[in-house]
Amino acid sequence: MRSARPTLRCVQEDLDLPLPPVTAALDETDHPIVAKAAEQFADAEVKHERIRAVDDQVLFKVKVQRWRAAVWTDADLPWLVAAGRREDGSGDDFYAKLEAEGKAARAQYNAMHAEALRTVTSTANLLPTREDPIRYRAEAGVRFVRRLRTILFDLTRDTLRDGREHAVDFDTFTLGLQVRADDGHETYLAVRITGFRPAASNRRSRSETPTSSSGSNTPPPWPCPSRSRPPTAALLRVPTCGTSR
Repeated sequence: MRSARPTLRCVQEDLDLPLPPVTAALDETDHPIVAKAAEQFADAEVKHERIRAVDDQVLFKVKVQRWRAAVWTDADLPWLVAAGRREDGSGDDFYAKLEAEGKAARAQYNAMHAEALRTVTSTANLLPTREDPIRYRAEAGVRFVRRLRTILFDLTRDTLRDGREHAVDFDTFTLGLQVRADDGHETYLAVRITGFRPAASNRRSRSETPTSSSGSNTPPPWPCPSRSRPPTAALLRVPTCGTSR
């Protein structure tokens, strides 16, 4: 089960928080109800309490402190679709308000459509919109770049120690690095990529690999291969600081 995350609407309207940049994952939003949802839905085998007053969608309860929320699951991705504060005995109680708004939305839909809804409530307006999965994929790209950067530094460190190739397997491709350094002279970096990989990972692997104390590197003179081409191997000459010519 992937980590529970709030929808864009929930973040801005229910939690009253500014939308963070894409470099900040929404499932890591600093809020007690988001943290509780992530904890509660971390294990796919755990049973959850359904919100019985809502019958058009399967929504589950999340409770922490005075916060209450509704979670809707899409395959293995739980979405925090609504949240609010608990006020016992008042019309502002979150779950009572959720039911009332669902009934009002159903009545409005039925008044505007010839084919009426047969459910008591209508909460489709709370579900993730087109922008939510787009945001999720963008965050995944940022997470991949961060992971790749760390891996590249680790591979470079390991190959500098023994001069051999060190590789890591990703979901769809394998990335290998081998550094050959002649003390005080030229240094060569061999990059091997086998399998299908995102085009950005090619550029990233060459631009993020540490090369000298000044942080300089030599970009390859050829374009990045497409996904349809065979395994790629590149030999890069890396400038060495303080080398006399």
